[in-house]
Amino acid sequence: MTGVHGSDVMVTWQRSMEFLATLACAIFAGAAIYINAVEHPARISCGTELAATQWAPSYQRATWMQAPLAVLGFVSAVVAWLAGSSAWWLVGGSLLGLVVPFTLAAIMPTNRRLLSPDLDQRSEEAGQLLQRWNRLHGVRTMLSVVALVIFLLNA
Repeated sequence: MTGVHGSDVMVTWQRSMEFLATLACAIFAGAAIYINAVEHPARISCGTELAATQWAPSYQRATWMQAPLAVLGFVSAVVAWLAGSSAWWLVGGSLLGLVVPFTLAAIMPTNRRLLSPDLDQRSEEAGQLLQRWNRLHGVRTMLSVVALVIFLLNA
């Protein structure tokens, strides 16, 4: 070991940020896969009214987990890139970071309607909204999985 010099500190910082980005992305991607593959289909299998009723608290709780993970993964990947990691860390971080504006621009209108007190939770509209939400959430899942693959291949 050469001691604590500027280059040693930078490499340690770089590797720490790569690890943090990969960890945050892996947790995000795992949760996103679970939601699309397990939780949402199970919710739908209980019927539209129950699915719409259960969706709201599930969505609200998941938001507090997934949003910070996406931001943490994005910021860590960018810092890793700035500290000397390859441009793939910037690419992976950007893909993970894209889930935030995608959620705000593409998914939020569906979320708002699903949360609306005016929505008849037994209606065909509610069922269609839940299906649309799952498809849109699938985009978030794919972005995070691709980011994770990029991180793992470049670790």
